Amino acid sequence: MAKKVIFLDVDGTLVDYHNRIPESAVTAIRKAREKGHHVYVCTGRSRAEMQPEIWEIGIDGMIGGNGSYVEHHGQVIMHQLISKEEAKAIVDWLHGRGLEFYLESNNGLFASENFKEAARPVMRQYALRKGKAEAEVEHMEAEDALHGLIYGGELYRDDLNKVSFILNTYQDYLDSAEAFPHLKAGTWGGRGETALFGDLGVKDITKAHAIDVLLGHLHADKKNTIAFGDAKVDIPMLEYCEIGVSMGNGGPEILAMADMVTDDVEENGLYNAFASLDLL
Repeated sequence: MAKKVIFLDVDGTLVDYHNRIPESAVTAIRKAREKGHHVYVCTGRSRAEMQPEIWEIGIDGMIGGNGSYVEHHGQVIMHQLISKEEAKAIVDWLHGRGLEFYLESNNGLFASENFKEAARPVMRQYALRKGKAEAEVEHMEAEDALHGLIYGGELYRDDLNKVSFILNTYQDYLDSAEAFPHLKAGTWGGRGETALFGDLGVKDITKAHAIDVLLGHLHADKKNTIAFGDAKVDIPMLEYCEIGVSMGNGGPEILAMADMVTDDVEENGLYNAFASLDLL
């Protein structure tokens, strides 16, 4: 069997809605790599947000920032950043509108002055949408969900992959897209893809483009690629790869377009798909 190059989204795919990696997923990845397949995570997370447990599984590298960053065996293959001028303009615009935010870089997540307070109810709502119980989120802080959050850091930066900000209203997102037409504007918010946050990143960056760059570096054939995801942002990756697999907990759009649907992330979905695809 030809060696496959496997791409795994993280949140809702490799990691469940409690930020845990199912034991069966660890087993699946290790067995697939023993067979000679390559496994990469392909995520919206920045390098700083990757919990150590993911690296401890043994993976070949990562695509981060929804495609702005590519790493293979510790080597950076590509890194596209928001320019320093642009980053300053975003921070000034968000401050001007009274919106709290955090700046996503590989060196950490740098939070705005009042983010801790503002984010508390929003991150709790996010966790509830991700399937947590009321009792579990009662004392939750933003840093419980956002790994690598730093308060009091420099906010005018030249190392940014992306900026996420709390939406007071959906209009904030629409206005951000208008204010920064040369950047890519999006929203995110958990299961059901409700808009709790807006984000701004480099335009023309997709998980699919980053996979293309990585395959070029590996001299690997697109025919041997498999992608796993659960959200709208994963669709270009599933379309690009030879086989696109949606998790059972995926949103309606990705469930409709996937070549294959596996079980829920919390019901050994990853392991069961690896088994079905003869990767073990």
